[in-house]
Amino acid sequence: MKPIDCLIVGAGPAGLTAAVYLARYRRSVALIDAGESRAALIPETHNYPGFAHGIAGPELLAALKAQAACYGITTTQARVTRLSIEETGFLAAWDGGNLRARRVILATGLVDEAPDMPDREAATARGLVRYCPICDGYEASDKRIAVFGDADQACKKAIFLRAYSREVTLLTPDGRRAGEGASRALAEAGVASPASMVAGIEPAGDCIHVLLEDGTRLTFDTIYPMLGCKVRSELATELGAEQNEVGCLRVDEHQRTGVDGLYAIGDVVSDLHQIAVGTGHAAAAATHVHNSLPHRFR
Repeated sequence: MKPIDCLIVGAGPAGLTAAVYLARYRRSVALIDAGESRAALIPETHNYPGFAHGIAGPELLAALKAQAACYGITTTQARVTRLSIEETGFLAAWDGGNLRARRVILATGLVDEAPDMPDREAATARGLVRYCPICDGYEASDKRIAVFGDADQACKKAIFLRAYSREVTLLTPDGRRAGEGASRALAEAGVASPASMVAGIEPAGDCIHVLLEDGTRLTFDTIYPMLGCKVRSELATELGAEQNEVGCLRVDEHQRTGVDGLYAIGDVVSDLHQIAVGTGHAAAAATHVHNSLPHRFR
């Protein structure tokens, strides 16, 4: 099996951008995706450059796939389950297939931990559940905002959101209060912090209803879960790539991991979960991949 120049795992904005760059460098590229891009959950983003009136995540993905298709790139729908190192590069395996590649770019992203609530996906699509204050805090301006998570971990997000609304409440899944310093910061910022833990969350119409364990019922326009996330870094760590303290892969200025020939881009390497950041990573990684391979003159 003749190796291709580069395999890209993950067809979110970062992976698709890398594919376009490499195809334009006239490199042979394969794109494999499990169909779980975080971008597909975005109802509408307003901070991605060039879209003054916003663009939905699925629409942006469709546009990027159409652009990749202009260069003959299609996406194989599969989950890569294993990467192994070979003399010529890497062997990637998935259910029903495998291929060899001289270089690999991982754009596998992450999965947000979601609250236990009915109709969560529909509520997310309507903007009742949001995960990124940096992306859409502006759209929550002057709304009743709940931040849900460990008090010490989520307090910074709650204070961040006070720039957009006077009505911000920090709710906890376990009833534990923030430490002295965090509690003082919350109070100074004017963030409400009920002592009782959350007993239930339920969307209803255009609102989110929260029941506390003490029987109190609260109503919000939107809720930001801050329950952590799972970084999809296993393919790299199984080969010996290093992670940072939050589980993201460590990379250099060219997006190279510590494994020779293995690159990583987007949310799998950065806790600043921004599409623009991921596409910037893609440009850097794809260009370095191209320059690292033997010339191919026409």
